[in-house]
Amino acid sequence: MRIERYLGLSAAARPDKTALVADRRRLDYREFDDLTDRLATTLATNGVKRGDRVLVFMDNCREAAVSIFTVLKAGAVFCLVNPSTKADKLAYIVADCEPAAVLTLARLMPVVSEALAGCDSVFVASTHGTDDAVPAGAVSLTACLAAEARPLAHGGTDSDLAMLVYTSGSTGRPKGVMMSHGNCDAAAGSITTYLQNTPDDIILNVLPLAFDYGLYQLLMAVRLGATLVLEKSFAFPQAIFERIREERVTGLPLVPTMAAMILRMRGLEPGFLPNLRYITNTAAALPPAHIERLRELFPGVRLYSMYGLTECKRCTYLPPEQLALRPGSVGIAIPGTEVMVLDGADRPVPPGIAGELVVRGPHVMQGYWRDAEATARVLRPGPDPGEKVLHTGDLFTRDAEGYLYFVGRRDDIIKTRGEKVAPKEVEAVLHRHPAIAEAVVVGVPDPILGQAVCAIVVSADPALAERDVIRHCARHLEDFMVPKLVEFRPALPKTDTGKVSRRLAAETVQAAP
Repeated sequence: MRIERYLGLSAAARPDKTALVADRRRLDYREFDDLTDRLATTLATNGVKRGDRVLVFMDNCREAAVSIFTVLKAGAVFCLVNPSTKADKLAYIVADCEPAAVLTLARLMPVVSEALAGCDSVFVASTHGTDDAVPAGAVSLTACLAAEARPLAHGGTDSDLAMLVYTSGSTGRPKGVMMSHGNCDAAAGSITTYLQNTPDDIILNVLPLAFDYGLYQLLMAVRLGATLVLEKSFAFPQAIFERIREERVTGLPLVPTMAAMILRMRGLEPGFLPNLRYITNTAAALPPAHIERLRELFPGVRLYSMYGLTECKRCTYLPPEQLALRPGSVGIAIPGTEVMVLDGADRPVPPGIAGELVVRGPHVMQGYWRDAEATARVLRPGPDPGEKVLHTGDLFTRDAEGYLYFVGRRDDIIKTRGEKVAPKEVEAVLHRHPAIAEAVVVGVPDPILGQAVCAIVVSADPALAERDVIRHCARHLEDFMVPKLVEFRPALPKTDTGKVSRRLAAETVQAAP
C-alpha cells in the first residue's frame, strides 16, 4: 500500500478523531487530510512531480507531520533532515539528491539559504518569522496550507520510492537509504502487529522525526487511525511525564539515553504513568540492569527490547514475556521477515558462535541513492532467484532456541593482547554498578597491548573513583576484558538522534594527552 493512503483511509473512517497533538494544538484526521491536500496542490503547481525529492527540514512540529504526507500525495519522495544539521552537510544532501523543493521553518532559513546557494530552481516554503514576514527566498507555508486543493493523479505505485533517509555518516559522507512505499508498509505493518497496536493507542514521541524510529511513530499511528502526541525533546522529563498523564498516553518509544535519565530520577513511584501499556527501545540495546529497573518502575507495562537499522527499519524484537528469561537478547525476527547468523562463507553458525546478521524480507531497502558500489557491499544475492538480502555488518550470536544477542559492530571489536573484546559485554557489566549512570567502551592505541580497553563513564556518585570501576569489572570479567583506562565525563557524546557515539568517544580519548 502507498503510505499516503494511510491518511485518506483513517480520515474516512475516523474524521473527527484526534490524529496529532503538537505544540499544544490538536489536529483531527479530517483537518490533517485537508491540509495535506492543499499543500500537495501547491507543490504540484510549483513543478513537483512523481519521483522528485523534497527536503523536509523541520523539528517535531505539526508542519513536519503535514509535510511528510503532503510530499507523498504529490507522488514525490520525502527526505527528512535533522534541524540541527549545519549548512555544509545540508549542501551535500542537496547536491546528492537534487531536491525540487524544501519545506522548512523560519528560524532555519539562514541554513537553507546558505545550502541552496546557486540552486535558484528549488521551490522553498517556510513558516513565518516572529514578525509575520516570510523569510527572503521562500513563499509562505501558511499560505500554501490555506490554498485551494484540487485532485492529484500522480500514477504512483507501491514500488516507487517513498523516502530517502540519510545515514549518520560515521565514516565519510552520509548515504541516502532508499525505502519504497512497499518497504515502509511492510515495516509499519509488522511492527504494529507485534506491538498489538490499535486505533485506541495514544503514542507520545520525543524522538526526532528525522530519525526513522521517530518517523515510524507517525506512520504507524496514521496507519491505525491512532493518536500521536509529538514533543520536541526529553530534556525535561517531568514535563513529558505530565503530558503523558494529561493525554492518557499508552505507548512510549525510548532510546537508552532516555532510559538512563529516567532511572537517575528521584521520587518516581511504580505505576506513576497509569495509562501506559507498552514501552519500546531500539537504537542501541538496553543494558540488562536497566531492563530490570525499568520493569520494577513500570509494573504491568510491556517492555519491548528491539534491534534495527535504517537499511530495513527493524530486524528483531524480544516478546516481553521472554525478558526475565533472556534479558540480554534482542529477540527474534519481526513478523513476515527472516534473520540469519552467518560466517564469512555465508554458512549458518552454531549457537553461541558469533557471525554476521543477515536480513531477508519485504522491508529491506532498495539500496543507497546513487551509490551502486556501497549498495553491492551490503545487498547480496539471497536464497531465492533474484532476491537481495541485507548484510548488516553487525555481529550476533543465537541461542539454541534461536533468540539473538548483539555482540557489536564488526569494526567495534577491540583487539587487545591477541584477544577480542566486545565492548557491549564490558558495558553490560559497567551498567550493573549502581553508581554508573551511563558508560561506553572503546579501544585506544597501546604500544604493548595493540589496543587498550577504555571505559568512559558518567557517574551518578561523585565519590566513584577509577579503582572502584576497575575492581567492579575485575569481579565479573576475564582479565583481558577489564578496562585499563577509566575516564569520567559529565556526559557521553551523542548523535543527533540521542544515540551514544562510540566513534566520537574514541576520538576524544585518542586526542587526550
